Amino acid sequence: MQETPFCLSVGNLLSYSMSDSNSTDFTNPSTFILLGIPGLEAAHVWISIPFCAIYVIAILGNFTILFIVKREPSLHGPMYYFLCMLVVADVVPSTAVLPKMLSIFWFNSREINFGACLTQMFCLLSFSAMHSGILVAMAFDRYVAICDPLRHSTTLTNPVVAKIGLAVVLRGIMLVLPYLFLARRWPYCRTNIIPYTYCKHIAVVKLACADIRISSYYSLAVAFLVTGVDVFCIAVSYIQILRAIFSLPTKDARLKTFGTCGSHLCVILGSYIPHLFSALTERFGHNMALHFHVLMNNMYLLVPPMLNPIIYGVRSQQIRDSLLQLFTH
Repeated sequence: MQETPFCLSVGNLLSYSMSDSNSTDFTNPSTFILLGIPGLEAAHVWISIPFCAIYVIAILGNFTILFIVKREPSLHGPMYYFLCMLVVADVVPSTAVLPKMLSIFWFNSREINFGACLTQMFCLLSFSAMHSGILVAMAFDRYVAICDPLRHSTTLTNPVVAKIGLAVVLRGIMLVLPYLFLARRWPYCRTNIIPYTYCKHIAVVKLACADIRISSYYSLAVAFLVTGVDVFCIAVSYIQILRAIFSLPTKDARLKTFGTCGSHLCVILGSYIPHLFSALTERFGHNMALHFHVLMNNMYLLVPPMLNPIIYGVRSQQIRDSLLQLFTH
């Protein structure tokens, strides 16, 4: 089972480009051993069933969204372009992780090449940053559409949307590359066993027998720059949106206008709350069983990609109508 081609090429490039730097200062294992879900090995096959079902639903739902947006000219606008970017940012991380996860559950294939491990780390970290940036772009789109609707079509033109998307992608890649170079640099002389179903960055770095404070500090800085700044920008956008909504004359107008933000708000909550919960349990839940941490991390990767197309499919009238027309036709 293979990782996504884009992520695989980046991971292999990073691995191969540094393989010739024969330095006595560090060594790297050729493979890591992924334990899956420690303590629940006997239930691996049963656990794989809901994981598979969630992933299949996520793939079908997200590709249905992409197909409908491509097929329906009325959906060719900034909001739905950003939604397509969000779909890709949702699908890639779970696709990079699930094949190896299932090979552990079904075939007890626990070894993962060091380059493939870097590939997983790149996909998880970079597309997580891209996902957060796309949510900011969607909040900006809603802000312009509600607070300055007459200039929406001239402000968010197709070239502007493309530039925003390119900036989000470049930010995600540039912020994550130092993670990989640092992980490639550390000496791993303790063990090569990772008690997870995938190469989680902190789990890999903790195996190093060196001072890893640089990685820790950089992780905190990126968490602040990405999550902190993005949440602040989204909050500012919605404060202005709420001010504009409450200034409308009638209750029906306020509810109708606020309804255009409902899907985006649900996706924001479904993205940041599990991430916050996972981060808090990782840092403060030392008394929790390890398998609980691993299960929570897996659910954080798999559940939001499944929920997002359902949220937009239920709450977006245009997508519902297009889907209904597709089936009735």
